[in-house]
Amino acid sequence: MTLQDKIRSRTATVAVVGLGYVGLPLATRIASVGLRTLGIDIQKYRVDRINAGISDIGDVPSELMAPLVQKGLLTAYTTFEKVAEADAVVICVPTPLSKTRDPDNSYIIKAVDSVTPFMKKGQLFILESTTYPGFTREVMVPMLEQASGMVAGQDFHVVFSPERVDPGNEKYGVKNTPKTVGGLTPACSAAVQALYGLFIDDVRPVSSPDAAEMSKLLENTFRAVNIGLVNELALMCHKLGLNTFEIIDAAASKPFGFMPFYPGPGLGGHCIPIDPLYLSWKLRTLNYQARFIELADTINTAMPAHVTQLCQDALNEAGKALKNAKVLVLGVAYKRDIDDYRESPSLTVIELLEKKGAHVDYFDPHVPEYRHESATGKSIADLSKLESYDLVVITTDHKVFDYEDICARTDVLVDSRNATRKLTSKRAKVYVL
Repeated sequence: MTLQDKIRSRTATVAVVGLGYVGLPLATRIASVGLRTLGIDIQKYRVDRINAGISDIGDVPSELMAPLVQKGLLTAYTTFEKVAEADAVVICVPTPLSKTRDPDNSYIIKAVDSVTPFMKKGQLFILESTTYPGFTREVMVPMLEQASGMVAGQDFHVVFSPERVDPGNEKYGVKNTPKTVGGLTPACSAAVQALYGLFIDDVRPVSSPDAAEMSKLLENTFRAVNIGLVNELALMCHKLGLNTFEIIDAAASKPFGFMPFYPGPGLGGHCIPIDPLYLSWKLRTLNYQARFIELADTINTAMPAHVTQLCQDALNEAGKALKNAKVLVLGVAYKRDIDDYRESPSLTVIELLEKKGAHVDYFDPHVPEYRHESATGKSIADLSKLESYDLVVITTDHKVFDYEDICARTDVLVDSRNATRKLTSKRAKVYVL
């Protein structure tokens, strides 16, 4: 039976390598349409939790995943031998930046090395991890061919299909988010369209893996550059004594030719702070400087320092020093109402405040504790002692926060998310980004 026959009859087995914020939602969605799904992750704790029907990913409710585990449609493993049973292998591993802010593709390379001993003819390999244009064709394909002695596009299929996961998004998930796919050959594209078409509403092919890789980087570069623009607008408005958010809302009243973006304490998450730098790195290898990307990165990475300075200025106006001040940071997740703190600017703000001598606590009911490089933190239990802080800083605008109460019990407040914009009565002296 061919791969296409197995897909049509829904007897195909799919292995998903990496069961984090991208892989687990995808694996759960695949299993939900009746395909046997093999999850592979090197973290034993995560595998054990999944096999017990417990999800640690906010976008995958345990009550949705547990029945799939119980039916045997979704099973997790820490080893790669099960790849030999798979008809399709989807790689969803992290692609961070190195300490020199260059692409770190080591997780992909390790994953490919781990699956190659179990390759078989006719398999479909799909890379969803973000990388630079050309990686799939120039690095992944030769690795697979050399290890197997087979020819990509002839003996097995290779596709790049960029993940489009937006943690906490209540409207768009795996099923209804359009999916871009770029096959190495037309046969590769046909195979992935058949498979993904079983569980995704809208699958859109492009001409090549390179085109799919570039489209992903454009999506997030577009956001990074525009956020960089409004972050610089915030710096300019601060100099001019204007309210940044008022200016943006006024411009957004134009019904054409304008799309509102909003400033914040910096970029966070697994995509926007990282993906554009994959593109600028690739262009540097071709002796080209991606100037918009690098300028936006310079502005965006400077925002935590701007928030820190705003904190110092706010305390100065209140007749207090930042050194030895008690400061409470509200929210360390990188965006509202999620538990993901990857690349969160809140962590940088905390670090900078502490370097200036402040005594910093944080409160985030979504992130009870964090580990980031050598730093660790633990959230305070509640806001019962809010009045004891000299300064409160809103870095993540979770809906669970009662901003009326926070302002009523705070003397000095720095709001980097415009979370207090609708408050009519407030005690606090509020400084908005």
